Amino acid sequence: MSEGIKTVIYPASDLARAKAVFSVVLGAAPDMDEPYYVQFNVNGQAIGLDPHGHRGGAIVYYHVTDIKGTLRALLEGGAQVDQDVKDVGGGRLIASVKDADGNLIGILQDT
Repeated sequence: MSEGIKTVIYPASDLARAKAVFSVVLGAAPDMDEPYYVQFNVNGQAIGLDPHGHRGGAIVYYHVTDIKGTLRALLEGGAQVDQDVKDVGGGRLIASVKDADGNLIGILQDT
């Protein structure tokens, strides 16, 4: 079951510059500020900056309660794996698929 889109992660090759820009546009300082990831939380929406992120643009993540079951259903529906289920720490699992047009769809489960 999807809880909707709650997380958007942007690739950020220059993390300091991206952090400055997003601080202005979001009107907030980051809640998490590490060399490997920066995250802002604004009104229940997580906006992340990933220096090692996918270079095709931002990925939106649908929050789900069963990431493995959701991934299986997406694959059965015709999607292709972009990134298999991965533990990114803090009890968070992510995965992404490509739809028939190559659009990325992220899924995220907090355990």
